[in-house]
Amino acid sequence: MAISTALWSFALVVGLLTLTPGLDTALILRTSALGRRRRAWGVVLGIQTGTLLWGALTSLGVTALLTASHLAYTALRWIGAAYLIWMAARMLRDTFRGQPTPDTDDAVLAAGTDSLVGGWRQGTLTNLLNPKVGAFYVAVLPQFIPPGTSHFATGLLLTTVHILIGLLWSAVLIGFARVLHGWLRKPRARRLLDRITGTVIGIFGIRLALGD
Repeated sequence: MAISTALWSFALVVGLLTLTPGLDTALILRTSALGRRRRAWGVVLGIQTGTLLWGALTSLGVTALLTASHLAYTALRWIGAAYLIWMAARMLRDTFRGQPTPDTDDAVLAAGTDSLVGGWRQGTLTNLLNPKVGAFYVAVLPQFIPPGTSHFATGLLLTTVHILIGLLWSAVLIGFARVLHGWLRKPRARRLLDRITGTVIGIFGIRLALGD
């Protein structure tokens, strides 16, 4: 397999994966739709930082060891699940209490400040605490590395393709979410969005805990 063929083939696979609605989509849409554009881009950059780290670790063979270790994989899965369920519970709790989204800049999804750093931290944690991302890279990335090429350099190149596609799709999501910003100024609309997003995140957390 030539390197150019590998790049296009990998781009097709991760492109379809990126377009599939999931946790990253929910995070980006919700943050941007509330008018926190800097924080939304922070979330995007954090997610892509996590992707870069997973790709680099896979290219070095580290994530293969994690996947091979049932105990390590299970521990990371439970930590990630607990983190997602905690975020969802905080968001849903505040909407049913009728409270506005808190303005503290912590790692929860509901953080109210338009902070690039806060968003980056949130996106990075969410990505790195999802062992399924690492498992995906362990299973898929080596298949697209042509024989005779540098495993690490080619792995990083393929990961860069994934990151670029993710950035382009995130720009589309953020642009679309801006359309919803006016509607979301209404407290009822914000509560509805938080309940939908919180439910989606909670479902992902439960599925991760169950190993689905």
